[in-house]
Amino acid sequence: MKKILLACSFGVASLSLMTSCNSQNSATIKNTPIRETSLYKLKGEWQIVSIIYDDKKFKIKPFDEGIDIKCFEKSIWKLVPNNDSGSYTVIGDDNCPSITQNIIFEITKNKEFRFKKLIQNVKAKNIIDGYVLQLENYQENSFTLVQNIPFEGEILKVYYNFEKISSSTK
Repeated sequence: MKKILLACSFGVASLSLMTSCNSQNSATIKNTPIRETSLYKLKGEWQIVSIIYDDKKFKIKPFDEGIDIKCFEKSIWKLVPNNDSGSYTVIGDDNCPSITQNIIFEITKNKEFRFKKLIQNVKAKNIIDGYVLQLENYQENSFTLVQNIPFEGEILKVYYNFEKISSSTK
């Protein structure tokens, strides 16, 4: 039987350093968002074209959605860097529900892509749970986010490969 591995456990602890816009937390930040031109161009609509991970004996359910990782293939991520907001939409079918989740995100100097899922009627600064993925292989029309998931003393790497489908975020 496949072991179920929830990718959410990694994110909760790792994102406690992600901050809101209040000045009280700003003194504890080690990584500040970057606004370099090359990384700022994540603006637009992106699609996950493939998801690769080291060990297929695990059943991964990423980002606390309670759905199989395969459901995230072909998902659409809208990123608006000028206000650090966005969303992702999982395209539903017979095996996967349709999900649209609003997020806020930042990219740090260390090329960490940090995001928090927004909750209705809760201010973003009050949400402490979130996710940290490493931004790799950035090009104008593609990039990879790598999630490190600790499990039984090992690190399982999950590679989310994105391709740009539109420069618009409407």
